[in-house]
Amino acid sequence: MTAQIFSMADRPDRDNDGGTGVRLETRSKTQRPPLYKVLILNDDYTPMEFVVHVLERFFGLSHAQAFDIMLTVHKKGLAVVGVYSYEIAETKVALVMDFAQRHQHPLQCTMEKE
Repeated sequence: MTAQIFSMADRPDRDNDGGTGVRLETRSKTQRPPLYKVLILNDDYTPMEFVVHVLERFFGLSHAQAFDIMLTVHKKGLAVVGVYSYEIAETKVALVMDFAQRHQHPLQCTMEKE
């Protein structure tokens, strides 16, 4: 909160009695938007090569990074592939799901609040 000293003569909405006052201005702090994790889920049918391709194409990962994440998905059942704002996470999930469906793979991609 900041305080500003002003003369009552400067205030057009007040009678000019020669006094001074203090005007308080409140400034709200902007909060960062919440972030969302994008996750790839394991299934028994989607080829590993397809998962690597998805990770490279939609998440900008190198082949080595994509391969490591694909192995994590395969071994642990899921992996976080990125953390984004809501709109970006939602778009990435939709793109991956559409791409998998068009290639007839049951690959699942979801998002959850961090």
